[in-house]
Amino acid sequence: MSGEHDHLADNIKALRESRGLSQQQIAKAAGIPRATWTHLESGAANPTLAVLVKVAAALQVRLDELLAQPRQPARFLKADELPTRTRGQVAIRKLLPEPLPGLDLERMVLPPGGRMAGVPHTPGTREYLTCERGTVELAVAGERYTLAEGDVVSFRGDQRHSYFNPGSTTSVAYSAIAFAPTS
Repeated sequence: MSGEHDHLADNIKALRESRGLSQQQIAKAAGIPRATWTHLESGAANPTLAVLVKVAAALQVRLDELLAQPRQPARFLKADELPTRTRGQVAIRKLLPEPLPGLDLERMVLPPGGRMAGVPHTPGTREYLTCERGTVELAVAGERYTLAEGDVVSFRGDQRHSYFNPGSTTSVAYSAIAFAPTS
């Protein structure tokens, strides 16, 4: 049990400091005495569930995050550790190691002549396609856009769309998908 208490103390202190708040400020926001907060950060406290709920609310985290193993300041992943899939001739690699609500980033490698149909997303979704290397032709809602290196097209992701490499060399593009908020 002491391991969880160690995590609790370390997490509470790290979360408070990352928000730039003093113990006095955060204790006031949580509605608990500053001395109680000091004891929580020192690992000396044996808090009740009611106190932990107040602390989690003040820090704007879920209760389980207070007890979890502390997050590392950085996480390094090799390219082959990220999820990759193939659709048609196009290799797609996720660029985010864990899901972020409302956002998806992908790297697409299109061989010469390679094409792929996009999947229409929920209404209100925005997509941003950036050509990094080569040429990519985007067809969306009956229009065609030819992107050279560095070009970007912003479009409604809830429409039919497709990607095509009209060139004779491999093309690389990045897709950022901002999903419409779900209620």
